[in-house]
Amino acid sequence: MSQPVGLPEVVESDLVRQVARSLTAAIVQGRLAPGAKVSEAAVARELGISRAPVREAARLLENQGLLRSSPRRGFFVRELSAADVDELYDLRICVERHAAVAASRRLTPETRAALRRQLDLMDALAREDDPATSVEADYQFHRMICEAAGNGRLLRLFDGLASELRIVIGLIGRLYDDPMKLARAHVPLLEAIEAGRPDAILAEVDHHLGVARREVGLLVQSLSPAKPDVS
Repeated sequence: MSQPVGLPEVVESDLVRQVARSLTAAIVQGRLAPGAKVSEAAVARELGISRAPVREAARLLENQGLLRSSPRRGFFVRELSAADVDELYDLRICVERHAAVAASRRLTPETRAALRRQLDLMDALAREDDPATSVEADYQFHRMICEAAGNGRLLRLFDGLASELRIVIGLIGRLYDDPMKLARAHVPLLEAIEAGRPDAILAEVDHHLGVARREVGLLVQSLSPAKPDVS
């Protein structure tokens, strides 16, 4: 079969993306913890497919920052250091400060209603005690603000952070014993955007993401293996 015969390459591509989405969900939901090995054979067996698309999906997620590869050992879920988290939130705060102020200036009744519905969804998911879906709804709420800003490049920048944000947002789900706190923490931010006062908006973004920055950093430190005492 040396000549092309019109095989639908998109099918294989879709399969790779489906595997990548499944692995991403497992990471965000904590079923694949930071540092866990992603066995190509085990994943392929569980999904009932060959190892090739699993390998391609793993490479895709490596490029996105979710996985890391080790020679002769395979792929592992990336472990974020406290420094990684600090850098990520430093950039995220810059992006979302600008986005929230811009969104407030362009806020329409439709956008406001959509953001309110998203808060209602987060509240409902918290009541159902569905942490995996709650943290995804959290991510979508912040993306909606960036989308409302009306700057395509800013939205692409936010999306470019998405992979690492998903690891962090997965960790955020562990910060609250009361799941309602995660949902309610977004209310003051939306109220500030609705009020349209830039100083209040910036203060709420700084507070909202600053709390997450500090707590996730502490959580990452607590999950890191202790260094041996060399004194």
